[in-house]
Amino acid sequence: MQKSFTDQMGKEITINFPPKRIISIVPSQTELLFDLGLDLEIIGLTKFCVHPIEKFAERTKVGGTKKLNIDLIRALKPDLIIGNKEENAQSDIEELAIDFPVWMSDIFTLEDALETITQIGALVDREPEAGYLNHLITAGFRDLQSLALQNKIDKKVAYLIWRKPFMAAGKNTFINHILSLNGMSNVIKEDRYPEITLEELRTLNCDLILLSSEPYPFGSKHIDEIQAAVPDVRIMLVDGEMFSWYGSRLVKAVQYFFEFQKELYG
Repeated sequence: MQKSFTDQMGKEITINFPPKRIISIVPSQTELLFDLGLDLEIIGLTKFCVHPIEKFAERTKVGGTKKLNIDLIRALKPDLIIGNKEENAQSDIEELAIDFPVWMSDIFTLEDALETITQIGALVDREPEAGYLNHLITAGFRDLQSLALQNKIDKKVAYLIWRKPFMAAGKNTFINHILSLNGMSNVIKEDRYPEITLEELRTLNCDLILLSSEPYPFGSKHIDEIQAAVPDVRIMLVDGEMFSWYGSRLVKAVQYFFEFQKELYG
């Protein structure tokens, strides 16, 4: 049976439904597909799609999110490719879309993430499973917001994602929305992921600087480096997957943020 869907870029695709040969080119969405029970259907993923790790080893790797192996993808003959506007290169997507149905997400907020889970659930014939995940995520983040208000968490925060040059998560990012849901306001006012110097960071009057584990793997030595420039600001290492993965990882993120909030008010 053929069925048509419209992706989050407004493009309509028609697929053989339900799809039997899926390639996922975004790590958080790959994890979601496995958690929806699509073990047999996922035939390809990127080298960054490491969760769940036991599934990762068994699948064909089709390159990185920004540099896909187009010839290998063609050889796999997928009946559905699932990507994301921010994570994948437009040129790769346009080339693949000539020959295959490519469904793209475009996510800025938790509500967008929930809608994506719903839409992907419909796309792959797993609507009840998607609905259950959304129930858990919605209830969990509602409790997190209540906890942040109850404990009067109100922190001015910079969230760094890269070094040399330093780059931060700005407005119009999923990370920015997750910060706000946990009682934190982003001091970075530019859109997306602007570069920032330590001198500029010093002028922003942060309460807290968060160093992400990805895409740059910040470690304890970087705390020392940044602390020397902003000696009066608390600096913490954080799990970047919890702040930026917008699939089923959000279920695990709820418990992470309960513990994280305790660090802020404890």
